[in-house]
Amino acid sequence: MPHHKSAAKRVITNEKARQRNMAAKSHLRSTLKTVRSATTRAEAEKALKGAIALLDRTASRGIIKKETASRQKSRLTKFATKLPA
Repeated sequence: MPHHKSAAKRVITNEKARQRNMAAKSHLRSTLKTVRSATTRAEAEKALKGAIALLDRTASRGIIKKETASRQKSRLTKFATKLPA
């Protein structure tokens, strides 16, 4: 239990941030899943464009690390190029 008013406020703001970050990560995971479930290259590249933008956005907000976003973008791009046209 917080003993000060500022500590009590911190508990509330930390919980809000945690909920926001969890929602953002969940949205990111489902977006990445749509890229991986694509069957054609055109379909995958369309989904990849949105996924890359989302990865950059979440990395810039500090929800995921910059290196993690870079690694995932690389793997998804490699996956998309291997699909049949």
